[in-house]
Amino acid sequence: MHIPDGYVNLSVAVTVAVVTVVVLAVAARRVDGDIDGERAPLVGVVAAGIFAAQMLNWPIPGGTSAHFVGGALAAVLLGPHLGALAVATVVTVQSLVFGDGGVVVLGANVFNMAVIEVYVGYAVYRLLAPYSRFGAAFAAGWLGITAGAVAAALQLGVSSAFAYETLTVLAVMGVSHLLLGLVEGAITAVVSRSLVDARPDLWPDRTEVSAR
Repeated sequence: MHIPDGYVNLSVAVTVAVVTVVVLAVAARRVDGDIDGERAPLVGVVAAGIFAAQMLNWPIPGGTSAHFVGGALAAVLLGPHLGALAVATVVTVQSLVFGDGGVVVLGANVFNMAVIEVYVGYAVYRLLAPYSRFGAAFAAGWLGITAGAVAAALQLGVSSAFAYETLTVLAVMGVSHLLLGLVEGAITAVVSRSLVDARPDLWPDRTEVSAR
């Protein structure tokens, strides 16, 4: 899902980057002072795991790539705001240090993976968690990555720099990530359940939803 430079119009890249900065600034204010001594190591572990998983990607038609993103997993384990900041850090390091995704379109890539996937994934999780945490985590991973792919497809489709029509890009990205989302959902559910079984005290909403 990392978009390279040259595929998105500069006006689109700048507009999405501004929105991304605003959202992450609000997220940073919401989590200020919210990382206690016990949860701090979890942030590092989640970010490191997502970083490693995102480095394993493969190309799909249309000039982008498919891979595990981990936005929903970060949201479920860390909460939406801290999760968004963690994924944004991962995507930024990948772009600036490893060249995975363009620099000009960094704001768009962060928006798709650290804003859209994290917040959509968390919304799905909170909606379904009262019925089953495991099922909610699966749905969050599945629908979160699909929403991020659709956002990327829209940015590519409306850009004259890209060679394909919007509907074509939506079809390719949407279908590809709907299928990938099944894997992402499974990983999100299994990993989150394993961690909450091992350390239930670190679960961000442990007082609001009973484990199932």
